[in-house]
Amino acid sequence: MKKITLRSVIVIAAVLAVIVCIAFMFRALNIKVTKDSFPLKYEEIIDAASEKYGVDKALIYGVIKTESDFDPNAKSSAGAIGLMQLMDDTFVWMQTYYKDENDYVFEDLYDPALNIDYGVEVLSVLLKRYDGNEDAAICAYNGGAGHVDKWLKDPQYSDDGKTLKKVPFAETENYRHKVARNKSIYNQLYFS
Repeated sequence: MKKITLRSVIVIAAVLAVIVCIAFMFRALNIKVTKDSFPLKYEEIIDAASEKYGVDKALIYGVIKTESDFDPNAKSSAGAIGLMQLMDDTFVWMQTYYKDENDYVFEDLYDPALNIDYGVEVLSVLLKRYDGNEDAAICAYNGGAGHVDKWLKDPQYSDDGKTLKKVPFAETENYRHKVARNKSIYNQLYFS
């Protein structure tokens, strides 16, 4: 019988530790794709907004999942509120240019129906601005249209002035991938 040395025990322990770390890493990266974790909440409101503004339902669900995970009372550290995480300046802009007469105040955006209506209208405006390019519209929804306009003119970020090959804001770069992933999951689970 062979004698087990301290060195053998250390090597075995190290190998086991690496295996356990890799297993935990894969488990942490694994996204649970179920209808429970990707629900069709606010379905009637989203269907109506999708039809009203001509925005893909899966995109709307992808944005809401990414922004608030369907929490109508969500508030970001930057002050964005509601399901679609709208900022006060976006609300004022939408009030000024795209809404007729109403008496809404910013806090009314905690109402899911109003928040979704405004948020989907913002997406619609951005999609029109970028000729239907969802990626650019999503980046503008997160990082601002002014920034996206500059990036599209810069060969470092866009080869054709229409699509973004790279985004200089890490938050916006991550955001566009999350929304695209969530949209894809919603399409796979419900709309394909």
